[in-house]
Amino acid sequence: MRAVLAAPPPTLLVIAKAPVPGRVKTRLTPPWTPEQAAALAGAALADTLHTLSAVPAGRRLVVLDGPPGDWLPPGWEVVPQCDGGLDARLADAFAHAERLAPDAPALLVGMDTPHLRAETLSAPLSAVARTGVDAWYGPATDGGFWALGLTHPTGRLARQLLLGVPMSTGGTGHVLLERLTTAGLTVRHLPPMTDVDTHRDVRTAAAEAPDGRFAACLRSLAPAQEATG
Repeated sequence: MRAVLAAPPPTLLVIAKAPVPGRVKTRLTPPWTPEQAAALAGAALADTLHTLSAVPAGRRLVVLDGPPGDWLPPGWEVVPQCDGGLDARLADAFAHAERLAPDAPALLVGMDTPHLRAETLSAPLSAVARTGVDAWYGPATDGGFWALGLTHPTGRLARQLLLGVPMSTGGTGHVLLERLTTAGLTVRHLPPMTDVDTHRDVRTAAAEAPDGRFAACLRSLAPAQEATG
């Protein structure tokens, strides 16, 4: 009897900046100070990694700009971001996945979804649900995207899909989805989510995950925020 090869577990990627005041979440200042915005960013990153630690995976990589900190949980590897714009850095993240786990699918999210739930990704990334799927696309409510996955990730394919996509605009997600379709990929859509970019996004994410580190951090900052907001 011929042996049946098990489908490899996915590689999970998180692209992140170290939560250093003045370098992260600058759109949150005001109403918060750079130190408070960095605290929110650190809590968002910690929540995102904690959630993804519960999603079955073969490897877990933080593609990081800056040094790792105590927010890094066990089981995560750190690889450096390349130079260049966000489009190039996202593409390079998939090149890391190809290098470290060449036969596994890879899914990338940012550090801006502290309200993400493990079940949102566990089912779509399961071996059974992957049949016939070439890519995963998670739209963000601001017109961007919060997740991108490839069944057969390569640096070349990622560059084809991502280089030149205008980032941080209301049309970013639409352009990426057109690239995926033009490449002939069968795309599975993930639920829309809010990226934490503005003070309104902060409140939305905290309300959706009130028991997380992010919501607790917001509550600790609330008096200062109310005074300045």
